[in-house]
Amino acid sequence: MNKLLLQISTIILLFFSTWFALSKIDWVSVFNIEKNTSSTEEKLGDLFWDLIQKSEEEIHSKQVISTIDSLVNKICESNDIDKSKVKVHVIENSEVNAFALPNKHLILYSGLISASANQAELCGVICHELAHMEKNHVMKKLIKEVGLSVLISMTAGKGGSDIIRSAAKHLSSSAYDRNLEKEADITAVDYMVKANIDPEAFANFLYQFVDSETREGHPLTWVSTHPDSRERAEYIIEYGKGKSKKTEEIVSQESWDKMKEKLSDL
Repeated sequence: MNKLLLQISTIILLFFSTWFALSKIDWVSVFNIEKNTSSTEEKLGDLFWDLIQKSEEEIHSKQVISTIDSLVNKICESNDIDKSKVKVHVIENSEVNAFALPNKHLILYSGLISASANQAELCGVICHELAHMEKNHVMKKLIKEVGLSVLISMTAGKGGSDIIRSAAKHLSSSAYDRNLEKEADITAVDYMVKANIDPEAFANFLYQFVDSETREGHPLTWVSTHPDSRERAEYIIEYGKGKSKKTEEIVSQESWDKMKEKLSDL
């Protein structure tokens, strides 16, 4: 019996000694994974954005850009997000859509802005996409669906244009997995509360699109690729209960109205 106990004790000791030794090794440095992934993400962001630039029209109106920048700046400042690393692009497209590219490119379609009843609704979507960025969901999705080796080959100029377009489409027109989407929704609520934006506006945005395919003639791409809008709206409201209800406008109603007017003229 004593011999058996000694053997068990020895095995346990060896296990924890090995675990402790392995825990002291900087595996990220050994394999250079973080550096390679970061470099790949930066190159992919430029690659995908270049592709979008060639097929979409970016809006450079000072009225539009300054208003959107004000919203993003406030959210970032309130949540310790480095705004200097977030690259905001407003695209002239009637679809209600927004998505994040690698290396923190935030793409907002004019259709989304036009379909937002107020700035708080738009901020809800912006917060959701910023959460995807901050939680590293963008690269997780690409690695899962495309594969890291393929992504690295793309940045080395070995990926065909069809593969690049397909990878970009995954980000612009398909949802993340259910757990990542919920994490982004919940994080968006936290972002909104810290920025003094009522998170119920985000839920209202989703509620209005339940069982709808369009809003005021705008195809609901963002909503259709983020399924279960009713369920999402309900847990957003539930999670937001008891949190601070202090709210304030980030931009004036006049600036908001002028921006939407400018978009309608494009």
